[in-house]
Amino acid sequence: MNMNRFLASSAFIAIVASVSFAQGPGTQPKPQVTPAPAAQTSATVAATKVAVIFSEAFQDPKQGIARFTATLIKLNGEFVDRQKKLDDMAAKIKQLPDEITNLQQQAAKGTPIAPQTIQAKIDQLDQLKKQAQRETEDAQAAYEKRRQELFGPLQDEVGKALDLFAKARGITIVLDGSQVQGILYAADGLDITKAFIADYNSKNPATAAVTPPK
Repeated sequence: MNMNRFLASSAFIAIVASVSFAQGPGTQPKPQVTPAPAAQTSATVAATKVAVIFSEAFQDPKQGIARFTATLIKLNGEFVDRQKKLDDMAAKIKQLPDEITNLQQQAAKGTPIAPQTIQAKIDQLDQLKKQAQRETEDAQAAYEKRRQELFGPLQDEVGKALDLFAKARGITIVLDGSQVQGILYAADGLDITKAFIADYNSKNPATAAVTPPK
């Protein structure tokens, strides 16, 4: 079983800055007097600057955020032994049916093979399948827990960095094209994905420790 099957997609929520509305001055009508059209209440909408980012690109092993790749390598490295055990069990489960079939064919041809020998192989296969199922579920749960421990703080850190990146450039709304349906493409002037990844990588080396959120 490939360890990547354990990995759930790490999704980033788009940072959407609030757009403020300021109520302009208005003239209250006097009793029994119809106000003039020019005196109607007006509202001023704050100027907004929209950008699009595709968070799936953060996990690209070559052009994404370096800390993601480093963290994934660390995570998978912690489960190497467990993965090898599961792989060995899977190989044995694949091998045993052939062994059982071979014994049955020999017995059918007159080779003196005790029925208990064949039944022992069948029982072994059944027990191994149950054990593999339990250990796979345990490994998946442990992997997911550890993934959250490692990627949770990193996700928070990247989210804060994106917030600062947007504010420094006067961006009030950032839409995540990887999460919002219908956004398949954004012009270079709107897509800040590459610029943000480059900025983040320059300030956060892959080997540096991630600061846990307070």
